[in-house]
Amino acid sequence: MRTSIVVGSRGSRLALIQTESVVAKIREVNPCLEVSIRKIVTAGDRDHHTRLDRIGVAVFVKELEEALLDNRIDIAVHSLKDVPTEIPSGLRLLAVTERLDPRDVLVARSRLDDLPVGSRIGTGSLRRSVQVSGYRPGLVVDSIRGNVDTRLRKVYSGEFDGVILAAAAVLRSGWEDKVTQYLDLEHFLPAVGQGALVVEARCDDKEMTDMVSPINHLPTWQSVAAERAFLRALGGGCRAPIAALGTVDSGKLKLRGMVADASTGRALRAQEEGDAGLPEEVGVRLARKMIGMGAADFVARARWK
Repeated sequence: MRTSIVVGSRGSRLALIQTESVVAKIREVNPCLEVSIRKIVTAGDRDHHTRLDRIGVAVFVKELEEALLDNRIDIAVHSLKDVPTEIPSGLRLLAVTERLDPRDVLVARSRLDDLPVGSRIGTGSLRRSVQVSGYRPGLVVDSIRGNVDTRLRKVYSGEFDGVILAAAAVLRSGWEDKVTQYLDLEHFLPAVGQGALVVEARCDDKEMTDMVSPINHLPTWQSVAAERAFLRALGGGCRAPIAALGTVDSGKLKLRGMVADASTGRALRAQEEGDAGLPEEVGVRLARKMIGMGAADFVARARWK
């Protein structure tokens, strides 16, 4: 059994906070293990301007996955919402830690309902943009990129009247006091995997599987497995405004989904329930239901934009 491992992480403040939280859990179940963190710069870290629906979320994980395949690191820690549904050959998702609040939050001069018509809201997510425009058509939604602190500064400087962020990112950063409003799930479903952290490893690394598997939080794993199966079955990525949230209670899994047409703002919503032990089946059933409602046309239009 190895006595030390190297964990790969993006180098941002938030990424390192997230990685340290996962490392702490690994140390709890492997108290004699020496763990070091290697910071790796990704394409997403270098490009702070291009919209994510143009470049894809894989830009936040590709270099970490290459480091895994090259044996430069033993595991990588990601925000699960940044991980595409298709994993490179030779790699696998090994464990997720318990999910934090999956909701989106608003940091602004006032609550969303009270912002004047014409207020400028920043988000780097097409999903959020569509949901904000559907809820408050009079607001101006503009693209914004950068770390959480960069986005917050743009509100305080007056460049934006508000920004929408993942609650988990704000909470992990220790900035809960800056939240103006937690956005309700009825109108603002989160990205697939939002709020969850995941450990990725090589498929053939049995030692790492034995070390890390005990930190897996089963209800979170079941929830995100359903969400990712839903996204995969739709054939969507970040180019299409797709949202989903799974919740597990007493062995039952409830999955809510949203698929929107970015060009018209029209959004479809549906839900499915099933056995938490068969999360992928629940995700596929919901995808098929929404395809029957017309979601496939929305996804196709987004793909060819």
